[in-house]
Amino acid sequence: MRDVVIAGIGQIPVGEHWDLSLRTMAARAMLAAIKDGGGMKPQAMYIGNFLSPVLSHQENLGALLTDNAGLTGIEAFTVEAAGASGGAALRVGVNAVASGFIDCALVLGVEKITDMVGSEVEAAVAQSSDYDYEAMTGLSSAGQAALLMQRYLYEYNPPREAFGEFALIAHANGANNPNAFFRKAISREAYASAGMVSDPVNMFDMGPYADGAAAVLLTARDTAPKDLPHPLVRVSGSSVVIDTLALHDRPNPLAFDAACQSVERACSQAGIMPGDVDLFEVCDAFSIYALLSLEAAGLARHGEGWKMAVNGELSINGKLPILTMGGCKARGNPLGAVGVYQAVEAVQQLRGQAGRNQVKDARRALIQSLGGPASTAAAHILERLD
Repeated sequence: MRDVVIAGIGQIPVGEHWDLSLRTMAARAMLAAIKDGGGMKPQAMYIGNFLSPVLSHQENLGALLTDNAGLTGIEAFTVEAAGASGGAALRVGVNAVASGFIDCALVLGVEKITDMVGSEVEAAVAQSSDYDYEAMTGLSSAGQAALLMQRYLYEYNPPREAFGEFALIAHANGANNPNAFFRKAISREAYASAGMVSDPVNMFDMGPYADGAAAVLLTARDTAPKDLPHPLVRVSGSSVVIDTLALHDRPNPLAFDAACQSVERACSQAGIMPGDVDLFEVCDAFSIYALLSLEAAGLARHGEGWKMAVNGELSINGKLPILTMGGCKARGNPLGAVGVYQAVEAVQQLRGQAGRNQVKDARRALIQSLGGPASTAAAHILERLD
């Protein structure tokens, strides 16, 4: 298997892009990544997308988006794994290049939430759950998170306000990210007074759905352009793992087993332990997901992940920075594109291009995106090459 590197990255700001179509958003990220990668033409493109068939009434994105960007004739198709779609698409791209069948692959994450408004959007997002036993009864994604958060409060009795630290970290970092949806820090008082979405989940515990497109250009280490102005970043570990779809089928819903196993396998491939990374782009679609992901990765004992946030260990200058460019909460949650945004942001950190959010001496990053409450988990280890 060949070493796979990220040669180019591209993204558009996350937000409400009422004036941009799905294809235009995608093209901007695709062409930016190709340009950043020295102009290499991809032989394949793998697209992470969750809701285009429902919200944008558009299937067959491989043909649509390659044609629009002038890349007809290549291999291209969509990879769907709910909120982990982008991470799963990255996994497919890494495998394609590592195998030798493809020398250069473009991985795109794209989602156009504003093609639909109102309750229909939440109904579409609920398709990531078990329709017969969860969505059909009216359980929303926020409702799932609320069940988990309430159970966590019952089992471990942490201070309720401890969950707010994840939102504070995200917004503090998002304030310095020019591509973030929300670029303003929040106070603990603002968190405490926020309205409820699904008790005990409040407005600041949930990442806002938003439009976005991000892309990475993958190639083999020995075929990468030699004259790039930035260092290459190697994908040294890659894993996708699934759990039961319905929460009620899990022996311990708070365990996030798929998140645990995906980190273990990615780290094993990279020859490291989870604690060896310099930053962790964790999934914070909901605050409880970020907390449970930290515990699943073995970075904190069960019931104690919140202490890392309260003690300042997860801030940009802390022991293990998370959500370094704002995460789903401040950057915004473009659902199927999240995993690719995480890859782009981690590459910025490893190149030393993160501006005021730069993690000092960052050499290695862990990124993980989740489909639903970790029903699918995609994890990757990225390492800077000099």
